[in-house]
Amino acid sequence: MSSTTNTYTEQQIIEGCIAGDRKYQELLYKQLSGKMYGVCMRYASESFQAQDILQEGFIKVFKYIGQFKGTGSFEGWVRRVFVNVALEQLRKKSNMYVVQDAELNLTETCCESALQKLMAEDIMGIVQTLSEGYRTVFNLYVVEGYAHKDIAEMLNISEGTSKSQLARARHILQKKIETMMNIKSKTQLQITNS
Repeated sequence: MSSTTNTYTEQQIIEGCIAGDRKYQELLYKQLSGKMYGVCMRYASESFQAQDILQEGFIKVFKYIGQFKGTGSFEGWVRRVFVNVALEQLRKKSNMYVVQDAELNLTETCCESALQKLMAEDIMGIVQTLSEGYRTVFNLYVVEGYAHKDIAEMLNISEGTSKSQLARARHILQKKIETMMNIKSKTQLQITNS
């Protein structure tokens, strides 16, 4: 947060935004745009799409900020607005791959030691390579913490489809992480042997 933002309380910023005061809207944007861009990037396949979601998200936040009840975290409320905007964008594209209640017995563990060695940027890059449907379900479940029932309602798919897409996403991620770790290990071995 910038020093300018620190001179105002969250409540003052919210009230200023409700009043439509551009100064407070700018403060809120500066305070949350970085975090919300990260949310947008988890759902977009390209940075320009994330920027579109970011813009639309702030438009909705400013439009509906008066509906924030003050219960729970304001940032959490803003995050939910952005996730919903991202999902709306995905529905407009309607390229979601629906898998009908497939039963998959894929492993749920994803090489914990390998994950600890990878940097956040590496993981984000790997997640971005997933198909739109897998990436969306993965983000909603793993990152945002939604239940499969909620995901199914949000995406208009069955609960079983949500579960199977998550399992397939985890399986794909596991394979890609293992491949990445093997490449890094071989590179480090070659450097050591040089």
